[in-house]
Amino acid sequence: MRNVTFGINISLDGYCDHTAFNPCEDVHDYFTGIMEDADLIFFGRIMYQLMFPYWSDIAKNQSGSEDENRCAEKLCSIDKVVISRTLEHAEQNTRIIRSDPAGELLKLKQQPGKKIMADSISLLPELIAAGLIDEFHFVVHPVMMGKGRRLLDHNSIGNKLNLRLLDTIRFKSGCVAHHYLKQ
Repeated sequence: MRNVTFGINISLDGYCDHTAFNPCEDVHDYFTGIMEDADLIFFGRIMYQLMFPYWSDIAKNQSGSEDENRCAEKLCSIDKVVISRTLEHAEQNTRIIRSDPAGELLKLKQQPGKKIMADSISLLPELIAAGLIDEFHFVVHPVMMGKGRRLLDHNSIGNKLNLRLLDTIRFKSGCVAHHYLKQ
């Protein structure tokens, strides 16, 4: 069975507003490295629309920094699934699924292949509750925001989820990446 990994940038106080962060080269390289082990990304609609066409434009025009261009190329080359009842169109190599996110991810997890990256804050509680997330990559930024979207709401995952720290990386930017496995 394939592993499902979830990775996100997060503030010290638990907020996930990507517009508040200024990822540097090493953070982009970190996430690009995670994508090397994946052949599918499982998006919620909101995250998908935050990422595309932004990253596909960077990949196409090579308009970012070197590390952003590498990240964009890798991100765009991986097949994607987006869960949405309202999204009408998606970019190439992206399939739209209309319902049952946990059931669909379980089917994908049972197929042969590399890791699956889950990228949706809104679907995260459901995917955790279904036992579908095997590992987590949290890149903690040295900022406290005090407002915004939280990674998890109070009581959103039901039971406690025990994790085992696999690795920690400190970046020159002050960010710290923590890689956890579900126990």
